[in-house]
Amino acid sequence: MPKRQTKDKPYRILSLDGGGAKGFYTLGVLAEIEGLIGCRLHERFDLVFGTSTGAIIAAMIALGMSVDEIHTNYKKYVPEIMRLKNAQDKSAKLAELAKQIFGDQKFDEVRTAVGIVTTKWVIERPMIFKGSIAQAHGRRGTFLPGFGVTIGDAVQASCSAFPFFDPKTVTTGAGDDVKLVDGGYCANNPTLYAIADATRALNVPHDRLRVVSVGVGVYPEPKITVWNKMYWAKKYLLSVQLLQKTLEINTQSMDQLRVILFKDVPTVRISDTFEQPEMATDLFEHNLDKLNILRQRGRESFAKNEATLREFLV
Repeated sequence: MPKRQTKDKPYRILSLDGGGAKGFYTLGVLAEIEGLIGCRLHERFDLVFGTSTGAIIAAMIALGMSVDEIHTNYKKYVPEIMRLKNAQDKSAKLAELAKQIFGDQKFDEVRTAVGIVTTKWVIERPMIFKGSIAQAHGRRGTFLPGFGVTIGDAVQASCSAFPFFDPKTVTTGAGDDVKLVDGGYCANNPTLYAIADATRALNVPHDRLRVVSVGVGVYPEPKITVWNKMYWAKKYLLSVQLLQKTLEINTQSMDQLRVILFKDVPTVRISDTFEQPEMATDLFEHNLDKLNILRQRGRESFAKNEATLREFLV
């Protein structure tokens, strides 16, 4: 169950962006943070929010896994999912990942407060799965942790980037069938939602907050090679680039709003831009050597923010 709070203790938030396979960069940052604090992340962070690949990581953190355990799961499953071209095949492999990692666990089993961001396909609004009634902004009388949905189903929904994945339909504890797609379409950077939970639902004063917002990095776009010059391959690549551009615009817009609305909330944002041609990649990267380089880059990004992170977390 989520930790009890005292009035003078800093309230620490960890927010994790979406970005597909580029979540390996996130894991590099988090490995160093875990080393800094000397304990698992759920023991230090009071609220963990995640979108898409960030939702997978956030859910594993909230269930008490170490960053090494999460990295092992990523190496095993993510390249297998991302190398598939068909949406149905991708979704089936993603469902397998969710089942293997999360089983039938539900949101009342988390060890710290959590938020998993998804998007309602039909009515075009966010649906955020939370573990504690304290995070509810209304409708407390009918609150169920995670709407009664399993963590695995919520995470799969948050990662279902249509049209590259099929939408995910979940059945809530109230018996409603809800069709969901990737949370990145409403908040690829969920930091603003996390701060809203802390300040509006949990009534934490701004000066007690310590926010760590981790992106996936920004990289050059892969070039069209001899292999993928065929029309269908070129069209696929351009569609991926459009999706990435959409998600990055969303990410930057949410961060700009965060700065405007909560400029007094102490926040460190970690998501560097890499311009070297050899760093070209996208959210469907499945070359494990390249993904390992992204993870190393995440470790380096941590180093540039270590002093602030130490002040926030130690």
